[in-house]
Amino acid sequence: MNAAAEPNTPAKPAPIASAAEAALAVETVSDLLDRLIDTVEDETEHLRAGRLRDALVHEATKSELARSYAAETARLQGARTSVAQLAPDTLKELRARHDRFQSLLQTNLTVLATAHAVSEGIIRGVSGELAKKRTPSTYGAHGRANAPDPKAAQPLAVSRSL
Repeated sequence: MNAAAEPNTPAKPAPIASAAEAALAVETVSDLLDRLIDTVEDETEHLRAGRLRDALVHEATKSELARSYAAETARLQGARTSVAQLAPDTLKELRARHDRFQSLLQTNLTVLATAHAVSEGIIRGVSGELAKKRTPSTYGAHGRANAPDPKAAQPLAVSRSL
């Protein structure tokens, strides 16, 4: 099948041939990076505050910006030597901002992992409490209360809609 016939295949961007095109490409990536940084910072702030609904509002925007950023960055990578010769100062600044963005992403991923772990702990705690309430209170051979059998626990249904 021909790649041009597929509806979801993006058109391949034109290569960078002039200093003006290089500057415009770097400016485009820079603009996308600024918008992506703002979105990720806002999402991280909402997640840290426990406002998951507010954080999820940015999901579609973040995905689209990340896709565009990756595509434009790949275009710059394809013309790396030309861009380095045509716009070296702006490229150096863009690399530094990209490194700062990587640090922000690491923080965002850490906050997401923490929110996930806390949520999982809450669900496990609720499930354990429900299992305790459902099992009869009996004593074992040594006079201690028996713990509920994890294999006999009833499933817990959770609505994923926020």
